[in-house]
Amino acid sequence: MLDRPRGHGSRPGPGAGHRAGARPAAVHRGRPPGHRGAGGGPERGRLLDDRRRPGGEGDDLLLGPRTYGFGPDGSDLFVTAEYPLRSDVSGRLLRALPEVAVIPPEPEFAPLLDLLAVEVGREEPGQQVVLDRLLDLLLVRALRAWFGRPDVEAPPGYRAPADPRIARALRLMHARPDHPWTVASLGEEAGMSRAVFARRFASLVGQPPLVYLTEWRMTIASDLLREPGSTVAAVARRVGYADGFAFSNAFKRVRGVPPSDLIGSRR
Repeated sequence: MLDRPRGHGSRPGPGAGHRAGARPAAVHRGRPPGHRGAGGGPERGRLLDDRRRPGGEGDDLLLGPRTYGFGPDGSDLFVTAEYPLRSDVSGRLLRALPEVAVIPPEPEFAPLLDLLAVEVGREEPGQQVVLDRLLDLLLVRALRAWFGRPDVEAPPGYRAPADPRIARALRLMHARPDHPWTVASLGEEAGMSRAVFARRFASLVGQPPLVYLTEWRMTIASDLLREPGSTVAAVARRVGYADGFAFSNAFKRVRGVPPSDLIGSRR
């Protein structure tokens, strides 16, 4: 979330918002602090959906498209938005974040926040697409700023782009989880010896190559298992296992539950 108490909002996005770096930004997991609960009234600056129903809650605070507050000339603007995250891949990032991550203002945020403050109150063709992309960019910038702090532990692989060779190995694992990768074959792809690659990978990623690969495969498998019509055997092949038995053992070892528990389930 980013602040200023005259509220603007848009559907997707992390919390985000104030103008030109006057206050810090924050990325919040779950509902924003102060989010209205059952029986509560509308709060100042809450992000609401861009399509309001006449007579609904908060209409007394409606100032314009996606804009709520006690008056149009308030000194502060509070912009908030949220991303629905329903996959295990997204969970890898969320687990690396605290409940609230407060990011101090940086000059790079100012133009983006100013543009967002202008666009969020408009109602023109393609408006939601514009807002979606601005919020995507704001989220990426906020996460970069947060994980760039020396006192913050980044998710595995986050700092790998510091070495293009390790970054290449990661891209291959992500793109081809079904390939029978070994430390030697990944090292060859990265242009490094097996031993040097293993040391460098563990140093940057925080895990040995095959440990990271196994966890990545199980992350993808968790999402695939929830897809309609999926089977353990089919998912096993898509993440690099020749049979469902070996995959089931690996999955239970990493996730603590058999893959059959996830078949057809929803997050």
